[in-house]
Amino acid sequence: MNPSEHITLARYLSEKPLPDALRGVLESIAGACVSIAILIGKGGLAGVLGEAGRENVQGEAQKKLDVLSNDIMLAANAWGGRVAAMASEEMDWPRPVAPRGDYLLLFDPLDGSSNIDVNVSVGTIFSVLPAPRDADWSSDAAAEKAFLQPGTRQVAAGYAIYGPSTLLALTVGDGVAIFTLDRETDTFVLTRDRVRIPEETREFAINLSNQRHWDAPVRRYVAELLQGETGPRAKDFNMRWVASMVADVHRILTRGGIFLYPVDARNREKGGRLRLMYEANPMAMLIEQAGGAATTGYECILEVMPQRLHQRVSVILGARCEVDAAIACHG
Repeated sequence: MNPSEHITLARYLSEKPLPDALRGVLESIAGACVSIAILIGKGGLAGVLGEAGRENVQGEAQKKLDVLSNDIMLAANAWGGRVAAMASEEMDWPRPVAPRGDYLLLFDPLDGSSNIDVNVSVGTIFSVLPAPRDADWSSDAAAEKAFLQPGTRQVAAGYAIYGPSTLLALTVGDGVAIFTLDRETDTFVLTRDRVRIPEETREFAINLSNQRHWDAPVRRYVAELLQGETGPRAKDFNMRWVASMVADVHRILTRGGIFLYPVDARNREKGGRLRLMYEANPMAMLIEQAGGAATTGYECILEVMPQRLHQRVSVILGARCEVDAAIACHG
């Protein structure tokens, strides 16, 4: 893709057969990501590093930038009447906006925020679902039910990654496109289209320090990788782990490989570590649209029927051939 062609995000969306309302939602999300990128870029100069002094609904200590990024995303999508309600990893319950809006927006405002203070790439993950026509917004519990849709219902998903350059990966159900932020104009410009995950890979991403907690199938799969060219896979693998899902998934879209954050002995009662609605579903949609696969080890992630807004799930995603090998170890 030649950036000199200057296919902006707005132009890209205008050429897709999408409802105007959905184009508007995606442009608002992109605008919020630009604002978050600017804030992250200022870092300590803006006094935004460090802890916020409270916990989110997940029981995790919030960073100042978690809170600020959440507020930016909420504000960017609170007008226009296109979004009926929003839900965030940082909020206990959904936030109704426009009852007659066409879409629901879910997001993780700052994935990998534990990396902020050491200046490692972080990102924003988002998912767009259709709003049920009969949704009830009269209470928190009623509003939650509107969001409990499987990932197959997503009409768009993506992430922004804030690194040496700010990139936006997006799918509207017909492939994956990646845009680069032009910092002189605050505009996202298309730099890769029809992204395909390389099938031949020698990289895997997992937190090896958790090995003692894993179930037997995951131990078996990783053991095969670590045996290298003398093992059953007959080739050497390199392990990569950024501890930022956005960064690890972006590497897979670029270079191939597999990402695993499996359920283990410490989080079994919760169902896993990563959030189905804010992380697993949007990333699974991107990965599948790029020719890869995404599974819990036993079930396609996009087919999981959510029972709770903040439900957690086991995640294995990446190049299809590698995911298939991991599934085979699960029997």
